[in-house]
Amino acid sequence: MKKSPPQPHGANGVSSRAKVLTIDTMNPTVKKVEYAVRGPIVQRAVELERELSQGVKKPFAEVIKANIGDAHAMGQQPITFFRQVLALCSYPELLNDSTFPEDAKSRARRILQSCGGNSLGSYSASQGIESVRQDVARYIERRDGGVPCAPDNIYLTTGASDGIVTMLKLLVCGEGATRTGVMISIPQYPLYSAALAELGAVQVNYYLNEEKCWSLDISELQRSVDEARTHCNPRALCIINPGNPTGQVQSRQCIEDVIRFAAKERLFLMADEVYQDNVYADGCQFHSFKKVLFEMGPEYSSTVELASFHSTSKCYMGECGFRGGYMEIINMDNEVKAQLTKLVSVRLCPPVPGQALMDLVVNPPQPGEPSYDNFIKERTATLSVLAEKAKLTEQVLNTVEGIRCNPVQGAMYSFPRISIPEKAVKEANGQQPDMFYCMRLLEETGICLVPGSGFGQKDGTYHFRMTILPPTDKLKILLDKVKEFHHKFTQKYS
Repeated sequence: MKKSPPQPHGANGVSSRAKVLTIDTMNPTVKKVEYAVRGPIVQRAVELERELSQGVKKPFAEVIKANIGDAHAMGQQPITFFRQVLALCSYPELLNDSTFPEDAKSRARRILQSCGGNSLGSYSASQGIESVRQDVARYIERRDGGVPCAPDNIYLTTGASDGIVTMLKLLVCGEGATRTGVMISIPQYPLYSAALAELGAVQVNYYLNEEKCWSLDISELQRSVDEARTHCNPRALCIINPGNPTGQVQSRQCIEDVIRFAAKERLFLMADEVYQDNVYADGCQFHSFKKVLFEMGPEYSSTVELASFHSTSKCYMGECGFRGGYMEIINMDNEVKAQLTKLVSVRLCPPVPGQALMDLVVNPPQPGEPSYDNFIKERTATLSVLAEKAKLTEQVLNTVEGIRCNPVQGAMYSFPRISIPEKAVKEANGQQPDMFYCMRLLEETGICLVPGSGFGQKDGTYHFRMTILPPTDKLKILLDKVKEFHHKFTQKYS
């Protein structure tokens, strides 16, 4: 009888064998996922920070990160009232502390009474705490001039991202030419491309018009959907307004046109409205898709399917780490809605502190309450500084030969176009030229920006995305360094 060959042993004497999970046997859709705002540039920035802390000499004293919309990390101050209530909710013994204002205490008591066991540490209903959903519904009604909103159509989420991915999961089906296509703007926020890659859906690009301040042309939507129908089944249209990464604010007329287009082409509308308080440019105003939809009358308001999203992470709050958000669904089929509720229940519930924070955002201090004056002062100051930084960014970048920056009308980003000499394109050697540019910028100046190729752009054009969030003094340093670097880079490769 033939003996089996001896099994190879590892260093610890245990038999070694091939891994069950390898790069070849893992889920192939995950390998297609890319997320530029935390990609190679940012990983290198973290390494540079570590090297600086270890005393390694660099041509700069610090790394300035303008790669991600993380307001508090960039020095934006939290709203006092929000943090007071959250502190009281987290540690209810503080309710006996006389240093906290009475309106913060009464708000904390109300939130705690809505929690199981009067504790922020308990699970909530899967759709979210009912009293918070009621407050969100009332907020939407006020915002939209009285258009009714049912709390049952509100789903609290783990940031807006969670709601967006959940909706995409419901929409994706089919195989081959029947596979769901989802229309996303180019440039886009990489959450969308990453989620579509992971779900195996078809990304359907439509291009914003850079020459007209990143506006949205219906003719471009038509071209995109017609072309997509040759190889997939376009079922959803995603709009980010105000825009990320492009900082534009869509006009009311544009939103009407988009709604008519969605109705005509039978598309499910997804409105990402997380920057709705971040509007800076004269003549620009935020219009919610829901409000415009209902003002257009029953022909549209009773038929067009819409999911809209908001978050605690942006605007004047900047509370990214709490992962609070909501989505509202309009005209969803009842049987699908039951499936949506089932899907969110699998994850039990969104973080309860994030739900509490969302409640404060939609129901802040009111006139006559002790915290009102300070709340308005802090909110106004934060938004005013952002407006100043939006203008500063546009003005300085437009003084640089070879950089062209559209007005930052809203949100918290600029997406300037940069000219890259042909010699530099060749030296990039297979790397995206704007990635090569941004990596050189990081290594030489310590400025961390994200290449436009991570968001999508028209062939032959190059951009970078930067946030306007750094403190004004650091933003000025950043802009001056970009200006100096671009001049040197262009001279070197001309």
